[in-house]
Amino acid sequence: MSNQVQPPVHTQDNPPAERPVDALPLWQRFAPELPAELVAFSEIVPGGAHWSWRLRRGTALRFVALDERVNASVVLYAAHDTLERYNMPDSLKAQHTAHYRAGHVLMSDMGRAMASFTVDTLGWHDPLGALLDTPTMEARYGAKRFEDHRNAMQRSGRDGLLIETGKHGLTLRDQIAPVNLFSKVVVDGQGRFIFDAERSVKGAQVELRMDMDVILALSTAPHPLDPRPAYAPGRLGIAAWRRGPAPADDPCRRFRPETARALHNSDVFAIS
Repeated sequence: MSNQVQPPVHTQDNPPAERPVDALPLWQRFAPELPAELVAFSEIVPGGAHWSWRLRRGTALRFVALDERVNASVVLYAAHDTLERYNMPDSLKAQHTAHYRAGHVLMSDMGRAMASFTVDTLGWHDPLGALLDTPTMEARYGAKRFEDHRNAMQRSGRDGLLIETGKHGLTLRDQIAPVNLFSKVVVDGQGRFIFDAERSVKGAQVELRMDMDVILALSTAPHPLDPRPAYAPGRLGIAAWRRGPAPADDPCRRFRPETARALHNSDVFAIS
């Protein structure tokens, strides 16, 4: 019999209508359709903040844009060995794409599916725009440090991810290209990357199912190509729930032969 401690189960009924929304558990405020008995935890991450977690295979993270200017820069590392991590070139090449949507998988440099897009109400998430660094942030928005502005400080995506991955023993040399959830970047006729600042994202949802045990870190700093003035990134709701590994008829397996192969590789690894 396993002595492994299971995460707490949320079994609360929905509160009476007269109770304010702030009395609800966090996940019920932005993703009430999730099965209460399977929700493990939830968070509301402020704009410009950062977050990380070690997640088991079969755990799904539901991300919900709570404001308009939301960008979530996500990186993934294999929990068993962080030398295996999300590989942007291999993922895009194998799936013949330059953006992510439902059905796509995020592959490691070992050809295994690390996470799959199981829910997506936007249809376009940017894998190419990289991270906002501190010199760019300060040149664009000005310097606003913690010593003077406390919790109203500004932090770049690069620094936020360095802080989070550092908690798991990773350093600057381990920083990788992120997936920028909720952001859309297109290429114009001159080959330049153009950020779509007109697209509405508030209320949009995207879900990643973990296909391996992973370390996931994210930053909610602005996208580096976002042309809008002022440092005003939006809040992100996160709910983790026990969805389970990809079944045999999973839509991500049927999306492309390459995604089926990547998921098969993760299945084999999980039982080896």
